[in-house]
Amino acid sequence: MPTNLPADYFNAEERFRSATTTEDKIKYLEEMMGTIPKHKGTDHLRADLRKKLSKLKTAATSKKSSKKQLSAYHINKEGAGQIIIIGTTNVGKSSLVANQTNADPEVSEVPFTTWTAMPGMMKIDNIQVQVIDTPPIGDEYIDPEFLNLIRRVDLVLVMIDLHAHPVQQLEFVLQKLQENRIAPKYLEGQIEAEGFLLHVPTLVVVNKFDSEEYEEHYQIFKELLGQEYPMVPVSVQTGHNLEALKQMIFEKLGVIRVYSKAPGKDVDKSAPFVVDQGIQLGDFAGKVHKDFQEKLKSAKIWGTSADFDGQMVSRDHVLEDEDIVELQI
Repeated sequence: MPTNLPADYFNAEERFRSATTTEDKIKYLEEMMGTIPKHKGTDHLRADLRKKLSKLKTAATSKKSSKKQLSAYHINKEGAGQIIIIGTTNVGKSSLVANQTNADPEVSEVPFTTWTAMPGMMKIDNIQVQVIDTPPIGDEYIDPEFLNLIRRVDLVLVMIDLHAHPVQQLEFVLQKLQENRIAPKYLEGQIEAEGFLLHVPTLVVVNKFDSEEYEEHYQIFKELLGQEYPMVPVSVQTGHNLEALKQMIFEKLGVIRVYSKAPGKDVDKSAPFVVDQGIQLGDFAGKVHKDFQEKLKSAKIWGTSADFDGQMVSRDHVLEDEDIVELQI
C-alpha cells in the first residue's frame, strides 16, 4: 500500500471496515477513493478499490431487484393461523382489519380504496392469528398471486354486505373462485366442474347487521341461499357478534391450545402451545422439546380430556382444548 496516503483515507477505511450494510460500505469506499492522490504510485490501489466498489454496487442492485420481485401477496404466516378476507367492494373488509387487528388499512366509502394485501394480528383469547385485508374481487383481472394466497391460507372469510344484494354478492365471489379452480370446503361434492377443484376452509361473514331490526333481512338471505352455509352475522360498526366471529374462526382453524406445566409449579396460560386437533400426548411432548418425546417417562393431565385432575395418561392419549400437561422424563 502507498505510504503517502492522507489521514482522511485511513479514517474512511476504518469506517468501511466497521460498516455492516452494503450501502454503508459503498459510501465509505467512495470516500476512500476520493481521498487518494492521483499518481502512478496509487494506480494499483485505485484499481483494486474500483473493482471492490463495482462488486458492492452489483450486489446492492441484485438485492433491490430481488426485493422488487417479491409479490405483495407473498406474506409469511404468523401466529396460530393465517386468515384472508375476500369480497366485493365496500363490504367492510378493511374496517374489520382496522377494528380488530394492529394493522392500519385505509378505510373509505370510495370503491376500490384497497389495492393490495395488508396483514394484521388479531387477538382471540390468549392467542394471535394473522388476518389479511385484500383488494375487492370484481369483474376485472385477478392477480394470480392473490389467488395463490387464497389457496395457501388456513381459512377464507367471504365478507358480504347484508344491504347490497347479498345473494348475488356471494354467488359472484364463489363463481370467481370457481373460475380459478377454487371452491369452499363446505360445497365439496356439490359443485359440478370439469377438472380439479381445490376446496378451501371458508366462513361467510355477513356484515352491516347493525341492529336487531335486520334479523328479518338476514333470515331472508339465508332462505334465498337454499342451503346451510357456515356463516355469522356481524356489525363491524357496532361490534355486534365480533366475539362470536372470533370463536368461529378459532373453531374453523382446527387447532387447540395446550399448556405445559412443570411439576410443582403453577401453569402459565399466557402463551399456550397451539397444535392441531386430535394431537396425541407423545407428539405434543416432542413440540415442547425433542428430549421429552424420546425420554418421556410419565405424564399427568388436567382438563376436559382427563377423567379427573392429574390423571396419568399414555402417549396415545388425545388432547383437547386448554388441557394442562405435566411431562416428566
